Amino acid sequence: MRLTVAPSVRHRREVPMNATLAHASLSRSACGGVAAVLIASLAACAALRPPGALPVGTPIAEARQAFGGPSAEYPLADGGTRLEFRQGSFGRQTYMLDFDAGGRLVSTHQVLTPTNFATIGPGMSQQEVLVRIGQPAFTFPVGWQNLQVWNYRYGGLEGDCVVFQVSISNASRTVTETGPGPDPVCNRDGGSGGKGS
Repeated sequence: MRLTVAPSVRHRREVPMNATLAHASLSRSACGGVAAVLIASLAACAALRPPGALPVGTPIAEARQAFGGPSAEYPLADGGTRLEFRQGSFGRQTYMLDFDAGGRLVSTHQVLTPTNFATIGPGMSQQEVLVRIGQPAFTFPVGWQNLQVWNYRYGGLEGDCVVFQVSISNASRTVTETGPGPDPVCNRDGGSGGKGS
């Protein structure tokens, strides 16, 4: 069977029916591909939204599914739950989402700030540090002192090449000291923490 296609008034040509169907099928495939890219783009935009953007009252089950899932969960004294979401370049942002005992979001905080760091002090337990400011970006041991140093990257007034350090005793699992330190990903020329890692 042949189908007549009239590209212009002066010239007529005959196109085989299977060629027309192939063209239509290819067009549908291209449209499907464009739709898939559009959907993926919208999903990527939603993923760029910070965990702190969830509205108060969001169920904990919904939050656990969002943003790639929490990096940790902590029980709270009032029977609620705190979800930790690490984000940002090089882990410079950690959001804590607090849920009441009924599993509804009541507050959100970006915790890697000098104000929160000031609340971390000697004698505090390792678990208290985790609940307050989350998991460190990286750690390293100091064998001769029998401790480990937890390092938190953040974008502070000091610049990108400074980390907040928490020294944790291996024996007691408590904080021995805190303070700023140099970020090893920065180069000797004063480069940004965003280079080389």
